[in-house]
Amino acid sequence: MATEPVNENIRFEPDEKPPAPLAIGAGFQAALIMLAPVVLTVAIVLQISGQPVAYTAWAVFAAMLVSGLTTILQAVRVGRFGSGHVLFMGTSGAFIAVCIGALTVGGPAAMATLVVISSLFQFLLSSRLALLRRIFTPTVTGTVIMLIAVTVVPLLFDALTDVPEGAPDAAAPVAALATLLTVAVLVLRAPPAWRLWSPLIGIVVGCSVSGLFGIYDLASVQDAAWIGVPFGEWPGFDLTPDEKFLALLPAFVVVTIVGAIETIGDSVAIQRVSRRRPRATDFRVVQGALNADGVGNLLSGLLGTLPNTTYSSSIPLTEVTGIGARRVGVVIGTIFVVLAFFPKVAALLIAIPPPVASAYITFLIGVLFVQGMRIVVQEGVDHRTAAIAGLSFWIGFGFQNQLIFSDLLGDGFLGVLLGNGMTSGALAAIIMMVFMELTSPRRRRLQVALGMDALPAIEEFLRGFASRHGWNAGSTDRLTSAGEETLSILLQESGDDGGGRRLNLAARMDGQSAELEFVTGLEGVNMEDHLAYLNELPPKPDEREVSFRLLWHYASSVQHQRYHSVDIVTVTVDEQR
Repeated sequence: MATEPVNENIRFEPDEKPPAPLAIGAGFQAALIMLAPVVLTVAIVLQISGQPVAYTAWAVFAAMLVSGLTTILQAVRVGRFGSGHVLFMGTSGAFIAVCIGALTVGGPAAMATLVVISSLFQFLLSSRLALLRRIFTPTVTGTVIMLIAVTVVPLLFDALTDVPEGAPDAAAPVAALATLLTVAVLVLRAPPAWRLWSPLIGIVVGCSVSGLFGIYDLASVQDAAWIGVPFGEWPGFDLTPDEKFLALLPAFVVVTIVGAIETIGDSVAIQRVSRRRPRATDFRVVQGALNADGVGNLLSGLLGTLPNTTYSSSIPLTEVTGIGARRVGVVIGTIFVVLAFFPKVAALLIAIPPPVASAYITFLIGVLFVQGMRIVVQEGVDHRTAAIAGLSFWIGFGFQNQLIFSDLLGDGFLGVLLGNGMTSGALAAIIMMVFMELTSPRRRRLQVALGMDALPAIEEFLRGFASRHGWNAGSTDRLTSAGEETLSILLQESGDDGGGRRLNLAARMDGQSAELEFVTGLEGVNMEDHLAYLNELPPKPDEREVSFRLLWHYASSVQHQRYHSVDIVTVTVDEQR
């Protein structure tokens, strides 16, 4: 439990206030970097699905507006909505395939209705995040993220050849290759500061090459107004869902959960890179980020545009600039909102040729695929996780490409439901994870009132657990002592009488170690943080620190996850032979 080094690169933490010129400069840099993917993702989806230019203008306006408002919400944190950190919000690439399917089957109204309904599941996931932590594991989430590439890349490859009639044969491949090579070279070899600008530079190079071939048409940019709102193209809602609509709904729900998982990862990472002294992850921040993400999806559906999500580029930008102050997030969001009312800006990005946009998004999807792989392997791969990830991925691949029972499924409900690789692969992974949870050794449980009077019951419970697993006397004493010190710390944080709270204790074996899970409601410091900083405390601790030092001695690891209304402390004690 060594203390992590102080990050001297952080110039401003979330609660600190950098000078206004510095905050505005950092905000403008980030806004320019993020503007292209927000607009291009919407434009490429609507181009592939054959939507009119007028609706595209409205959808881009709505996406910019929602992205700006939710970026501000993430920064300022209103109640349980928002993370209180600089988290960029923008159009979600995970929704590309399902939104194209919805637009093709039912048009913009069907997509808007599906986005609104599926957004409600994000609020549900946030409120039940503590309960679902064993199902949406890194294995499940990483596999589903990899399947995004399986569903999206074929559509992007088709768009690579989408050029005006009569264009030179070399126009599409040369423009796409110029974009892809520029982005790849900058990402692979450029200094960190230049890497952040690689998307924008790649798009500029691609558009320049497109202009030489005559496929970058700026007529729409010249016709667009400088200031205004493209009223009249709001799609409304589809309140008469048919069979195909109902079959698409599970796919939207699955992708919403995938987006939520991405938000969870981003909100965990941004906490780590925004502070000089590392802290344990505060899952109340994660829940706030999820709720803000849900607001963004709900607004996107109401306005008839693609859903949004947090952008992972928030993390490297904070690392490079050393500015984690939430004031920067407010500046970024404000810039997005203001630019939404300048149609020429949106028109300039919408006019980017499909080969350029597709090449750029293909690069992003490739990186996303690798992120999914990293999520799967981050906690180690054994025969179980390998089976779940491998089987789920290839099931999704097979159904997506109509290689599995396509004749039997047809075009009805099951065909649309399972024909999406993310849906079928996610269902396979979740079913296997639920099976693992149901068939794993049962956790022994004890429920008591949180108070020192519970100590005899906890000690008896832990001694019985150790005896059933054949632990010797020394290991049993370490286990009961760890339980006693954990109870003592919980009481310190909630008051000596426990505040009338209940304590749920679950115990299970994990190899040669016992894992104790204490679940209760708390207010106070994070136990994991306090243990991490013990080395920096005075050598003669006060009475309140004795229990922390003893627990540090008895336990091999302590994790403290704080959610709204519930705290989960996981204590691992190794058997001593």
